[in-house]
Amino acid sequence: MIQAESRLDVADNTGAKVAYVIRVLGAKTGRGRSTRPTASVGDRVVCSIKRALPGGDMKTGTICKGVVVRTRYPVRRPDGSYVRFDRNAVVLIDDDGNPRGTRIFGAIARELREKQYTRIVSLATEVV
Repeated sequence: MIQAESRLDVADNTGAKVAYVIRVLGAKTGRGRSTRPTASVGDRVVCSIKRALPGGDMKTGTICKGVVVRTRYPVRRPDGSYVRFDRNAVVLIDDDGNPRGTRIFGAIARELREKQYTRIVSLATEVV
């Protein structure tokens, strides 16, 4: 469960290393639950780049959109199994939903294919 002010690893080769979540897009809070919208695998977030490599495409302080590809919080699948990862991670995207980078590092969740991020799935080395 990613929410505002969360820090995420960036899992692509845009040069950004750490992203800070400003807003979760399209999320609502359930009645009687936490008042902060939360994001899970496959949800879009607006991020600010907090740490970047020198000479990379993304500079520190840049505002961009991203898709959450890994979460520490377990994600339940329809067959009853759960999947969770060691770290929270995001892939930076443009306004059309295509990844900004040309490579994606680490495993990503299968739920991205169902949410129509096929370009991200095709670039990933491992789909869990």
